[in-house]
Amino acid sequence: MDITFGSVTLVILIVALVFVFKTINVVPQQHAWVVERLGKYHATLGPGLNIVVPFIDRIAYKHILKEIPLDVPSQVCITKDNTQLQVDGILYFQVTDAMRASYGSSNYVAAITQLAQTTLRSVIGRMELDKTFEERDHINTAVVNAIDESAANWGVKVLRYEIKDLTPPADILHAMQAQITAERGKRALIAASEGRKQEQINIATGEREASIARSEGEMQAAINRAQGEAAAITAIAEATAGALRQVGAAIEQPGGVEAVNLRVAEQYVDAFGRLAKTNNTLIVPANLGDMSSLIATAMQVVKTQQPERTLVRPNT
Repeated sequence: MDITFGSVTLVILIVALVFVFKTINVVPQQHAWVVERLGKYHATLGPGLNIVVPFIDRIAYKHILKEIPLDVPSQVCITKDNTQLQVDGILYFQVTDAMRASYGSSNYVAAITQLAQTTLRSVIGRMELDKTFEERDHINTAVVNAIDESAANWGVKVLRYEIKDLTPPADILHAMQAQITAERGKRALIAASEGRKQEQINIATGEREASIARSEGEMQAAINRAQGEAAAITAIAEATAGALRQVGAAIEQPGGVEAVNLRVAEQYVDAFGRLAKTNNTLIVPANLGDMSSLIATAMQVVKTQQPERTLVRPNT
C-alpha cells in the first residue's frame, strides 16, 4: 500500500490535535481538578489555563468548590422520653482540599450524609420531646460541630445544618395541639382577668380622685363662706362702732342726752305696740314705773325743745 504525503500529513495533524487536546486544560472558576501522573497524585489544577503531559498525566478527579446543599434523608429518632420523631434536614458543605476530597474517602458525600444522620440521632436521643422544638439551633450546631471535625480529613468543610421538619406521631401531635389550645385559653382568661383587674383599679382610682376633688372644693367653699362671713361681721362691727362714736359725739352736744332719752322712749313704746299687734296675748311691762318715767322724760324733752324748734317725729 502506497503511503502518500497527504496521508502522512493528515495523521500528523490528527496526532497534533490529540496532543494539544491532552496537553491544554481550561479549568472553570470555583473548580479544582486533581492530576495523577502514572497513577500517583501529581498536582491540583486551579481555575484558568493549565498544561499537563499528555498520555502520562490524567485528570483523575474534578471537584466543585462552591457551597453545595445536601439533602439528608428523613429518619426516625427516639427522644429521651421515648417518643419517635421524624426528622429531616439539609446540610451545606464545601470542598476545601481537592486532594483530600479525592483520596480521603471513597465517597465523601455518602460519608457526611451517614455521619449527619447518626449524629442527629445521638443529639436528639439526649433531649426530651419539648426541648427538640425549643432548641433547634442547639441541634444544628451540635450536628455541624460533630461532622466538621471528621470531615476535615475528607477535605470538606461543613458550613451549617438546618432541620427542615420535626414531625412527631399523630397522637402526640394531637395532644400537643390540645395542649397549645388549652394554654392559649388559659392565657386569654388571664389576660381578661388582668383587664378586669386594671379596670377596677382605674375605676377606684377615678372615684378616689373625684372624692378628693369634691372634698377640696367643699373645703374651699366653706373657707370662702367663712371668710365672707368674717368680713361681713367685721364690716358690721366697724359700722356699729362708727355709729356709736357718732351717737356718743352727738350726746356730748347740748340736748344730746335728752334726745337719746326721747329716742329710747319712742322705741320702747313702738316695740310694745308691735307686740300687741302680732300676738293675741296682752303683754304688760313688769315695771310700769319705768315706762311712765320714760314717757315723762320724753315729754319733758319735748317741752324743753318746743320753744326752739318743732319736733318732727319719724314715721314708724
